[in-house]
Amino acid sequence: MPQITQLPFIIFSQVFWVAVVFGFIFFVIGRGMVPKIQGTVELRDRKIAEDLERAQAARAEADETEAAWRARMDAARAEAGRLSQEAKQKSAQATEKKVKAAADKINLKVESAQSKIRDALTSARAEIENVAAEATREMVQRLAGIQVDAQQATAAVKAEMNG
Repeated sequence: MPQITQLPFIIFSQVFWVAVVFGFIFFVIGRGMVPKIQGTVELRDRKIAEDLERAQAARAEADETEAAWRARMDAARAEAGRLSQEAKQKSAQATEKKVKAAADKINLKVESAQSKIRDALTSARAEIENVAAEATREMVQRLAGIQVDAQQATAAVKAEMNG
């Protein structure tokens, strides 16, 4: 077999060319392109790290802004509650004054009405006493035929009504 006898000559040439190709690949890709790729990757990693740091700083600033906003909102709510409470108290005081004034006015009207009722009652009693005294005089005169003095009749009616 002639191919086997040529094998030592061919192998050395093939090993030589494989070494040349791999050497070329090693130097071109390994020494030329890989550092550029590594530099790009490192640059990208630094950029990502910087972006993350800026994002963390922005987040911290946003948290501080939110905390300040919440504090302002809490203070505003407290102020609104205080103003609302003051308005309620002022309204209650104004209403209380109005109710007291109305109650005083009503009490005056009630007292006036009671006074009028007492006067009317006194007047009605006096008139009833006069009518009863007159009726008594007439009844005694008709039934007994005795003439009774008006003062005596009035005194007898008053004694009966009070007793």
